[in-house]
Amino acid sequence: MKNRVGELREERGWTKVDLGDRLGVSRQTIHAIETGRYDPSLPLALAIAKLFGESVEDIFGNVAMGKVKKR
Repeated sequence: MKNRVGELREERGWTKVDLGDRLGVSRQTIHAIETGRYDPSLPLALAIAKLFGESVEDIFGNVAMGKVKKR
């Protein structure tokens, strides 16, 4: 699944380790999510969305469907 996790992480200047520590997961899990090899569980997706102040759909849904949401 294509997503914006890497983009949002880099905007904040965080490493994969930093993000993993904030979410209670490993750097490897963050890497797998960012590269689309692992789809996070709903609780983890919600935690990611809350941390970045975005909706789950804005991080995971719209990019995956090739849509850009305008506000």
